[in-house]
Amino acid sequence: MTRNLSDVIDYFLPAKPPEPLTTKSSFDHDALADRLKSERATPPRSKTQKTKKSLRLLPILALPIGDRDVVRAAFAWNLAVEIARMGGRAKILTPELNPPSPLWPEPGMGPLGTELIPVRASNLDSLYRVALDSAFVRSSEEGQNGGIIFVRVPPAWLLKPGDGAPLLRWSLLFSTPRPPDLKEACGVSKTIFRVQPNADVGITIHGAQGRREAEGAFDQLSSATQEEIGHNLRSHGLLVDDLHVYRAIVAQRPIGLAYPQAPAARALRDIARILMEEAEGLRLG
Repeated sequence: MTRNLSDVIDYFLPAKPPEPLTTKSSFDHDALADRLKSERATPPRSKTQKTKKSLRLLPILALPIGDRDVVRAAFAWNLAVEIARMGGRAKILTPELNPPSPLWPEPGMGPLGTELIPVRASNLDSLYRVALDSAFVRSSEEGQNGGIIFVRVPPAWLLKPGDGAPLLRWSLLFSTPRPPDLKEACGVSKTIFRVQPNADVGITIHGAQGRREAEGAFDQLSSATQEEIGHNLRSHGLLVDDLHVYRAIVAQRPIGLAYPQAPAARALRDIARILMEEAEGLRLG
């Protein structure tokens, strides 16, 4: 959204953050999946084996968001809250940068059990390892309706993915209908597909004046991606250019709780439903 938010950034400066997580894990997704399949195939012989049998991974959603993109970070945070309102488990992981980035409310436990967790990661590889650690839960902790691990990815890290390319398997981008933003989103989506050819990339258009403008922007972006690299994008709805978005940012309150009847709140609920449906497909796949 192409507005100057320097007047609200100070409200987003967090208090002293908790100690960031470190990248202790070195396992990869495929190895973990194989281990889980093996454990599930073995009849339980003890309480310990029953506990192992309940281990699973929550779906991980990558969100390429710049270090000072306050509005899109707010969208991500509000989507996590909407997931929690639907009964799902929701965490947001974000690399802790130096100097700190004024993107988020205060880290830690948030509304409805959502969590905002700063992590120590210097590239996509280390961020992927931390994401796997956070996504690795027991079924009893997962919640009745599953959940999603949201991971903010600095766009520059996409250029050198290393072993972290699987993190981009399920990704969501935000773009306004403005030509420069559409061009940027097209470039990011092409980069994702180059490093992760099997990626599932969704696009949410925000800042549009109405549905027709948003649909036209998505069609333009989708056509460009299809023609240039032969991949399709998924439409993940429309977020209108709504004053309540800025009010919620300043108040550091989720839009759905502060202004539940606002158009932006209803749109976020719709997008959250789409994400939960896709997450369920990934979980069962």
